[in-house]
Amino acid sequence: MATDDIPVFLGGREGEGRRALITGLRGFTGHYLAQELSAAGYRVYGTVMPGEELGPDIHPVDLLDRAAVADMVERVQPDVVAHLAGIAFVAHSNAELIYRVNVVGTRNLLEALSAGGHRPTSVLLASSANIYGNASVPVIDENVPPAPANDYAVSKLAMEYMARLWMDKLPITIARPFNYTGVGQAENFLLPKIVSHFRRNERRIELGNLAIARDFSDVRMVARSYRRLLAVAPAGEAFNVCSGSSHSLADLIRMMSDIAGYHIDVQVNPAFVRANDVLQLSGSNSKLTAVVGHLDPTPLCDTLRWMYEA
Repeated sequence: MATDDIPVFLGGREGEGRRALITGLRGFTGHYLAQELSAAGYRVYGTVMPGEELGPDIHPVDLLDRAAVADMVERVQPDVVAHLAGIAFVAHSNAELIYRVNVVGTRNLLEALSAGGHRPTSVLLASSANIYGNASVPVIDENVPPAPANDYAVSKLAMEYMARLWMDKLPITIARPFNYTGVGQAENFLLPKIVSHFRRNERRIELGNLAIARDFSDVRMVARSYRRLLAVAPAGEAFNVCSGSSHSLADLIRMMSDIAGYHIDVQVNPAFVRANDVLQLSGSNSKLTAVVGHLDPTPLCDTLRWMYEA
């Protein structure tokens, strides 16, 4: 993990002597953020679901168990909090669970942090650029009105509104990541699915709507952005986390063909085409970089090659 962008404060590194709590530590993003925060000097604590494998500073807790969340916060007493736990798959089949975990689970955490005896200096909530829906502008900044087009996006926007009830009590920052990927992401997400087909040298792939285009980032850049936001703590603000450029499915297939050295036959499977799919998501990261500095996004072809060769 690169450390050349980690600021040094009087008396040591950014996180020296401080406790960081990551909910959803074992999730895709949690792993990379833990590396970032550890490299910055934080002692990293994390939550996992009950029944998962434990380890040092790892606490089993169901976010829907209000008492368990309060007990965990009291034991950890975090200085900074990155709330990553939640349902992150847009096509998740259980809508009720999406809302309960993403809204009520977050509320339980904020309530516990507010009621605890140790007030954190920064609380980052991971929302989603999906809240913008099918925006009519070519580049989405934070002033674009929300227009969520699926239950996942509605749950994230509801979480943001709910969090406003706690902003007078906690230094809350909202992150709205656009699509991002990297080694370790599950294959039910688009890019890992495409990369895995090429890694297996398959000759055919079934995809959904070929018209969709996304602003893809490298998970390591996202983790770096989260770490910087936790350090700066711009409370009460929301930030797009994105690369600033989008790629179509055709672009992705072309890049992977160059990396793998062969062409794959792409078939559209109507079962993978969602009527409420967001067609175009391309973001502006100007507000984010004005606060945390230059992000040095990894070119998408380099991220895909990293995933292919892992």
